Amino acid sequence: MPDASSNAALPALPPLTDQAERLIALGVPELAGIPADEIRAYARSATAGDGTDDDSGAGTGTLLAVHPDRAPASALTPLLRRGDKPGFVVVDMPDVDDFAPAGVELPDSALYLVTGLDRGDRMANWSPEEALPALGAEGRTPLVLGEGIHWVLQQPAALERNHCFMTIGSRLRKANGTLDARTPAIWISNGTGRDGRERRDAPKVGWCWWGNQHTWLGFASGTGRGEWDRR
Repeated sequence: MPDASSNAALPALPPLTDQAERLIALGVPELAGIPADEIRAYARSATAGDGTDDDSGAGTGTLLAVHPDRAPASALTPLLRRGDKPGFVVVDMPDVDDFAPAGVELPDSALYLVTGLDRGDRMANWSPEEALPALGAEGRTPLVLGEGIHWVLQQPAALERNHCFMTIGSRLRKANGTLDARTPAIWISNGTGRDGRERRDAPKVGWCWWGNQHTWLGFASGTGRGEWDRR
């Protein structure tokens, strides 16, 4: 097993109310079919709760997420920005929205919270096959692709060269019931190959093989998920 390394320091996520405004400014309510005022009210209620919007876990606070059934990865990815470069999905991943939660359970609600985010830098140069059981042993849950995109939308510093991450909570199940060997990841394009030179330095949603190791990819995870009960 590769040696673990310490995580690079990351700034805290914005407060949930600021995250709500960020999603609204990006047009997420329209693409998800959720009224902007509902997102604002959810964020306010969660913030007023007992310690919901703290700096638990890796010091990055709590993430406000829209369920992938309402905001698929193909719709969220172009909202990513690095400088003036918009995000994109690699051309050989036209089925990106078919990658669904596998081995993790998302709240049955349009909006939910993810706590204790960690980029998993210590697992750089591990394979997904090695990382998944290690995360479970730590009591952590791997992020799904949509959660990873939300994280970078709210905190662009979560994505940096040589410190990018995989989202192995999302897998594609084939027609015969087996899992596709591709696993989703978010990193920064070098502008080579089919990406095109014009996309150099753009945020990129792509995939890596389940058994392969990459020195520049960690494994994003959280301590838990939950729907804030406003009743």
